Amino acid sequence: MTTDTPARLLQLLSLLQTPREWPGGELADRLGVSRRTVRRDIDRLRELGYPVEASKGADGGYRLVAGKAMPPLLLDDDEAVAIAVGLRAGAGHAVAGVDEASVRALAKLEQVLPARLRHRVTTLQAATTPLTSGDGASIAPETLTVMASAVAGRERLRFAYRAADGSETRRQTEPYRLVSTGLRWYLVAYDVDRDDWRTFRVDRVSEPFATGVRFAPREMPTGSAAEYLRRSIQRQQETYGFAVAFAGTAAEVRARLPGWLGTPVEEEGGWCVVRGESGDPVEWLAVRLVMAGCEFVVREPAELVACVRELGGRLSRAGGV
Repeated sequence: MTTDTPARLLQLLSLLQTPREWPGGELADRLGVSRRTVRRDIDRLRELGYPVEASKGADGGYRLVAGKAMPPLLLDDDEAVAIAVGLRAGAGHAVAGVDEASVRALAKLEQVLPARLRHRVTTLQAATTPLTSGDGASIAPETLTVMASAVAGRERLRFAYRAADGSETRRQTEPYRLVSTGLRWYLVAYDVDRDDWRTFRVDRVSEPFATGVRFAPREMPTGSAAEYLRRSIQRQQETYGFAVAFAGTAAEVRARLPGWLGTPVEEEGGWCVVRGESGDPVEWLAVRLVMAGCEFVVREPAELVACVRELGGRLSRAGGV
């Protein structure tokens, strides 16, 4: 139970800024207070200028009305627009370091932006072309905010989904988490029609719609959404084994290579060998081996041997050799 009134008001405001209606009983349970205290706290927020709307009924419900007032963060119009544009740009291009917390912040901010400021944000976003790196696909920020709101509110989410082969399907899901890999966003969700957990690339999602139907959270099969996504991606990749001999001791080679490549095992003659599996393109693995900065010989597979030979010739020609 939160006995500190200012802290409780901030917690209540944080809940109300999620775009959904909160039954009075659920708010009371979340805050550990009585429904009467919730009603008094709602009145305090209204006195502070927050447009909290109440609905009638056996339990009653509350929600923060969008677009009628800015929260008392003392942001002027230019500051609010700058924050919204920055969050939209980062979320829409899956920039590394912009995680689910930023998407939730964007959902809350756009929920309370007045109409004139939302228009400025949209206009500036439409007139701006970002220079991005990598092969991450662009995503409409609205798609992420709809998904983030459904995750936070535990609402079933419907959307159209385009698979890798181009086929289109309609999905009904119980969204669990949004996960960013730095280049792409993924939704980890329970697919109701297929009765199983699934991962969805957000750039292949269209027409997302939160149905308003609440669901009880299920237990993730792997404990965390990030781990489930990692395993799902690995299952979809074709892997191959490799063996590479390096000149040097195991300790020297270990210091130059990332641990995921494998553990160096010493052999006779001042060499050690690293064996492992990879799902990355052989071209990428060849470049990573060169970056180790020590002599090496690829033993297998044949595709990696050929790639290293081609890369070596290309580098020699580039250096005028």
